Amino acid sequence: MKLVIALVSLSVAVMGFLIFQAVRQEFHLRDLKTRVLETSGQVARKERDISELKSQIAEMKKSMDDGIKKMEELKKKREEIEKSSQNLAKTLQDCTTEKARLALGRTTGFSVSDSSAFLHAMRAKSKAQADIQSLKQQILDRDNAVCAFVDTTKEEAR
Repeated sequence: MKLVIALVSLSVAVMGFLIFQAVRQEFHLRDLKTRVLETSGQVARKERDISELKSQIAEMKKSMDDGIKKMEELKKKREEIEKSSQNLAKTLQDCTTEKARLALGRTTGFSVSDSSAFLHAMRAKSKAQADIQSLKQQILDRDNAVCAFVDTTKEEAR
């Protein structure tokens, strides 16, 4: 009889211990489920934040590409203006050379047709000088526009 009582008490103790362990594991599992739900919510929020940042980065890249294109266009225009001013300077040099040649010819006694050529050269020269002044003003205006567009805090832009 003592053996039966010992066995029953031992089995009740083991069963109590098992019930305690089962309840403890259930609480632990419930806690883990709550933590999983919380972290999945946090992950979803962070994924949304990341996708928003990616879209902002894409917009910034697009605006930066547009700015680079505009800057390249302005550089091309500036190069064209510089080439044009060099051509006008060459034309001016040619005109002054022609003027000197005509002046030398006049002192030696050329005909009236040469003097009309001289007048034509002088008119062309004055027109070229006016064009040069106009182009210089355009270059200054465009340089000012480029300087206003470029970020002056960067060393290479200065």
